[in-house]
Amino acid sequence: MRVTGGTWAGRRLRAPRGGAVRPTSDRVRESLFARLRDLSGARVLDLYAGTGALGIEALSRGAAAAVFVERARPALACLEANLESLAAGARARVLRADVRAGLARLAREGARFELVLVDPPYGAADAAQALADVARLALLAPAGTLVLETSRRHPPGRVPGLALADERRYGDTLVARYVPEGTSLGGPPAAEADRIAGAGTGNAGEDGA
Repeated sequence: MRVTGGTWAGRRLRAPRGGAVRPTSDRVRESLFARLRDLSGARVLDLYAGTGALGIEALSRGAAAAVFVERARPALACLEANLESLAAGARARVLRADVRAGLARLAREGARFELVLVDPPYGAADAAQALADVARLALLAPAGTLVLETSRRHPPGRVPGLALADERRYGDTLVARYVPEGTSLGGPPAAEADRIAGAGTGNAGEDGA
């Protein structure tokens, strides 16, 4: 597993052995970030952070700071080792907590994020609640973006306070992009992301697999 773009492009990332953690594939991660706007100066929240691959990718591509929320010890060990190997500590904060507790803490601090990355274990019972909490607690900045990666067998339903901007499918993986309700659903052209991902195509409401 490697960083796919930006300052740390090509750098290897550590992941736990076995199937306890399911890191986002390099191909999906590269396609995902090709669809996002310029991340320069962005504040990023990485939920169910695992190895930190998504948040680290954002930092590599210009984000100012990232908060990683994770509670599993094997994943935390890899996450902290990855941040240390990249000397990213000054721009990274790790919350050792479950997602709901982490979100509540950040809300009390008045935190806001331009990019929220949500990559729960497939079928996680609290994933839908996490999205709802992000919206309810106003953790997503007014012009921000929330990205959810999940199984296409567990598509997200409607999330109060958020509007589905688009989604892409990559095999069994579904990546959905949300913006605050009332925000323009426009975004970067999908052609580059589709070129990178090959079969991963399809706008909101379409199946491009």
